[in-house]
Amino acid sequence: MTRSQVRRSLALEWWRFLATALAPLFVLNLLFGGADSGSPVLHMPLFIGGLASMFVSLPLFSNYKRNLVATQAALDTQAEPAAWIALARVRRLGLLGAAAPAWVAALAVLTGLNAVALILLALASVVICCLYRIPPQLG
Repeated sequence: MTRSQVRRSLALEWWRFLATALAPLFVLNLLFGGADSGSPVLHMPLFIGGLASMFVSLPLFSNYKRNLVATQAALDTQAEPAAWIALARVRRLGLLGAAAPAWVAALAVLTGLNAVALILLALASVVICCLYRIPPQLG
Protein backbone atom coordinates (compact mmCIF):
# COMPACT_ATOMS: atom_id res chain seq x y z
CA MET A 1 0.00 0.00 0.00
CA THR A 2 1.15 3.50 -0.66
CA ARG A 3 1.40 6.05 2.09
CA SER A 4 -1.72 7.88 0.93
CA GLN A 5 -3.70 4.63 0.88
CA VAL A 6 -2.61 3.85 4.43
CA ARG A 7 -3.57 7.34 5.58
CA ARG A 8 -6.97 7.01 3.89
CA SER A 9 -7.52 3.61 5.48
CA LEU A 10 -6.63 4.99 8.90
CA ALA A 11 -8.96 7.96 8.36
CA LEU A 12 -11.85 5.65 7.52
CA GLU A 13 -11.04 3.50 10.53
CA TRP A 14 -11.17 6.62 12.73
CA TRP A 15 -14.70 7.38 11.53
CA ARG A 16 -15.74 3.77 12.20
CA PHE A 17 -14.37 3.93 15.74
CA LEU A 18 -16.11 7.24 16.35
CA ALA A 19 -19.41 5.69 15.23
CA THR A 20 -18.72 2.66 17.42
CA ALA A 21 -18.12 4.93 20.38
CA LEU A 22 -21.29 6.98 19.97
CA ALA A 23 -23.76 4.45 18.53
CA PRO A 24 -24.58 2.69 21.84
CA LEU A 25 -25.36 6.03 23.45
CA PHE A 26 -27.68 7.10 20.65
CA VAL A 27 -29.42 3.73 20.41
CA LEU A 28 -29.97 3.36 24.14
CA ASN A 29 -31.11 6.96 24.38
CA LEU A 30 -33.56 6.38 21.55
CA LEU A 31 -34.93 3.24 23.17
CA PHE A 32 -34.85 4.16 26.86
CA GLY A 33 -34.27 7.93 26.95
CA GLY A 34 -37.85 8.93 27.71
CA ALA A 35 -38.31 6.49 30.58
CA ASP A 36 -37.32 7.71 34.02
CA SER A 37 -36.69 4.18 35.15
CA GLY A 38 -33.48 4.53 37.07
CA SER A 39 -32.43 5.58 40.49
CA PRO A 40 -31.31 9.19 40.91
CA VAL A 41 -28.79 7.93 43.46
CA LEU A 42 -26.73 6.51 40.59
CA HIS A 43 -26.63 9.69 38.50
CA MET A 44 -23.65 11.37 40.15
CA PRO A 45 -21.51 8.20 40.54
CA LEU A 46 -22.06 7.30 36.88
CA PHE A 47 -21.22 10.80 35.71
CA ILE A 48 -18.07 10.88 37.83
CA GLY A 49 -17.19 7.40 36.60
CA GLY A 50 -17.61 8.61 33.02
CA LEU A 51 -15.34 11.57 33.68
CA ALA A 52 -12.80 9.33 35.40
CA SER A 53 -12.84 6.97 32.42
CA MET A 54 -11.24 9.73 30.36
CA PHE A 55 -8.03 9.07 32.25
CA VAL A 56 -7.91 5.52 30.89
CA SER A 57 -6.79 7.13 27.67
CA LEU A 58 -3.70 8.88 29.13
CA PRO A 59 -1.21 5.99 29.00
CA LEU A 60 -2.70 4.86 25.70
CA PHE A 61 -2.19 8.32 24.22
CA SER A 62 1.43 8.56 25.33
CA ASN A 63 2.06 5.19 23.68
CA TYR A 64 0.35 6.51 20.54
CA LYS A 65 2.57 9.61 20.52
CA ARG A 66 5.70 7.45 20.80
CA ASN A 67 4.49 5.35 17.86
CA LEU A 68 3.78 8.49 15.83
CA VAL A 69 7.37 9.62 16.33
CA ALA A 70 8.66 6.15 15.46
CA THR A 71 6.51 6.08 12.32
CA GLN A 72 7.79 9.47 11.22
CA ALA A 73 11.36 8.28 11.76
CA ALA A 74 10.64 5.17 9.69
CA LEU A 75 9.24 7.04 6.67
CA ASP A 76 11.07 6.25 3.42
CA THR A 77 12.86 3.28 4.95
CA GLN A 78 12.35 -0.46 4.81
CA ALA A 79 10.67 -0.33 8.23
CA GLU A 80 7.85 1.97 7.08
CA PRO A 81 5.17 -0.73 6.52
CA ALA A 82 5.84 -2.28 9.93
CA ALA A 83 5.74 1.17 11.55
CA TRP A 84 2.32 1.92 10.01
CA ILE A 85 1.01 -1.43 11.22
CA ALA A 86 2.31 -0.81 14.75
CA LEU A 87 0.82 2.69 14.73
CA ALA A 88 -2.57 1.35 13.63
CA ARG A 89 -2.54 -1.29 16.37
CA VAL A 90 -1.69 1.20 19.12
CA ARG A 91 -4.21 3.68 17.73
CA ARG A 92 -7.01 1.09 17.85
CA LEU A 93 -6.34 0.50 21.54
CA GLY A 94 -6.30 4.23 22.16
CA LEU A 95 -9.57 4.74 20.33
CA LEU A 96 -11.18 2.02 22.43
CA GLY A 97 -10.02 3.85 25.55
CA ALA A 98 -11.33 7.12 24.13
CA ALA A 99 -14.78 5.58 23.72
CA ALA A 100 -15.09 4.78 27.44
CA PRO A 101 -16.87 8.02 28.49
CA ALA A 102 -19.53 7.58 25.81
CA TRP A 103 -20.02 3.95 26.78
CA VAL A 104 -20.45 4.91 30.44
CA ALA A 105 -22.96 7.52 29.28
CA ALA A 106 -24.82 4.79 27.37
CA LEU A 107 -25.11 2.80 30.57
CA ALA A 108 -26.16 5.92 32.44
CA VAL A 109 -29.09 6.38 30.05
CA LEU A 110 -30.66 3.37 31.71
CA THR A 111 -30.64 5.22 35.03
CA GLY A 112 -32.19 8.35 33.54
CA LEU A 113 -29.07 10.56 33.68
CA ASN A 114 -29.64 14.17 32.68
CA ALA A 115 -29.20 15.00 28.98
CA VAL A 116 -26.56 17.65 29.70
CA ALA A 117 -24.37 15.09 31.46
CA LEU A 118 -24.86 12.62 28.60
CA ILE A 119 -23.84 15.25 26.05
CA LEU A 120 -20.76 16.17 28.08
CA LEU A 121 -19.63 12.56 28.25
CA ALA A 122 -20.26 12.07 24.54
CA LEU A 123 -18.31 15.23 23.72
CA ALA A 124 -15.46 14.05 25.93
CA SER A 125 -15.21 10.90 23.83
CA VAL A 126 -15.33 12.89 20.59
CA VAL A 127 -12.57 15.24 21.75
CA ILE A 128 -10.36 12.38 22.89
CA CYS A 129 -10.99 10.58 19.60
CA CYS A 130 -9.89 13.72 17.76
CA LEU A 131 -6.50 13.41 19.43
CA TYR A 132 -6.03 10.10 17.61
CA ARG A 133 -6.33 11.55 14.11
CA ILE A 134 -3.25 11.12 11.95
CA PRO A 135 -1.52 14.52 11.76
CA PRO A 136 -0.99 15.97 8.27
CA GLN A 137 2.76 16.24 8.91
CA LEU A 138 3.00 12.45 8.88
CA GLY A 139 3.23 11.49 5.28
